[in-house]
Amino acid sequence: MIRKLKFYLSLIIAKCAYLGIRLLNKSSGTSFAGMLVLKISPDFLKYCSKYIRKRIITITGTNGKSTTSGLIAHILETANQKVIHNLKGANMLTGVANVFALQIEPLKRFDYAVIESDEAYLTKLYDYMKSDYLVVTNLFRDQLDRYGELNTTAGFIKNAIDKNPDLRLILNADDPIVATFNRTKYAVYYGFENVEYHCAYEHKSNAPSEIFNCSCGEELKYTKQFFAQQGHYYCPKCGYKRPECNYPADVKVYDDYSIITVRSREISFEFRVNLTGLYNAYNALASIAFGFEAGLNQEEIQKALDTYHAIFGRTEKRIINGSQTVIQLIKNPTGASEVLKTVDLKSNIVIAINDNYADGRDISWLWDSDFEQLKNAEKLVITSGTRANDMATRLKYAGIPQEKIIVEPNIKKAIDKATMSGKTTILPSYTALLKLTKEKR
Repeated sequence: MIRKLKFYLSLIIAKCAYLGIRLLNKSSGTSFAGMLVLKISPDFLKYCSKYIRKRIITITGTNGKSTTSGLIAHILETANQKVIHNLKGANMLTGVANVFALQIEPLKRFDYAVIESDEAYLTKLYDYMKSDYLVVTNLFRDQLDRYGELNTTAGFIKNAIDKNPDLRLILNADDPIVATFNRTKYAVYYGFENVEYHCAYEHKSNAPSEIFNCSCGEELKYTKQFFAQQGHYYCPKCGYKRPECNYPADVKVYDDYSIITVRSREISFEFRVNLTGLYNAYNALASIAFGFEAGLNQEEIQKALDTYHAIFGRTEKRIINGSQTVIQLIKNPTGASEVLKTVDLKSNIVIAINDNYADGRDISWLWDSDFEQLKNAEKLVITSGTRANDMATRLKYAGIPQEKIIVEPNIKKAIDKATMSGKTTILPSYTALLKLTKEKR
């Protein structure tokens, strides 16, 4: 009884606290209420499961979590389901608790919860809240100072899966680490059979890719490699290879959209996805696979894809100071390199890099990212954030003329300088994105 009272008390305090910080404009409000409820009621998330009538879906992986979870939530909402979702991407325990604290009410119930989870926090989340589905997007090398090498991150996810034996997995077959996670009773795979580019930007990357070994110790080989380690791999020694997909697909990538043809139970379905780049096509394919698994049809899924709008720095489009602006989060080598392929080189470019805890203190990933893609930029390239000077040095070595590089550590001033003179692309790290959102919302 005392625990239940603490739960309801924490809800009241969280809602009041959130109202206060919004009125005072002191925070983006994505985690503070969550910190409060977990402090007052450590078992808060256990009680939250009772407010979900049907299914809890979790999404994890190094890149694409926010877009994939956003697409899945929108697909369900478009099918007239009530969904609770950590929309703004706060994906540690405090962020997940935050969204429940602000949205649930004693007599209010949701059909689905769609929860984006940080890879390292997934196992902690499952201590309190069991999940019906887990979608895993990919595993790329991330901030080494936070999570270490890929095997460490993979271990976090495997431990989480082991805690939840009835979990249904939706896995990226093209990722050789993700494909090994089929340790529950039910797993389905999605992946691309063929990729075609019909776009103006260069689809090749100069960024180094990881070398992966099979569990037998032999280096994996590829018959098709789409980007980084994503592709069709096999082991020449023991015969291990990419698993057969339940949802195989072909994709044609255009400048501002992709056409994905998905096969399910020997029937082909064509989808148009109004997002840029192959990396977003992967996110869309994951969400389409979930849609089919949830029993939705092509028309319902396409209707959601047609009306989905990217938010919070994931190919987000805004008007700032009267200028068309595209905002693309960058945070690790592979993700940044894929985003850099799609940058409009005729726009002013702002790269805002912070090294706060949420960004990762280690910024060596800048040197593994393909900033050489910007060497033909026609206008200003402004570096900003706490590591503005480091970013400027990286651009110099990428071959960008020094006279085009401007260092402005103040993010607001950097954005104002760029947007006052035309179309702008902003590439922020995570906390720089939060700063941008606070300044420009």
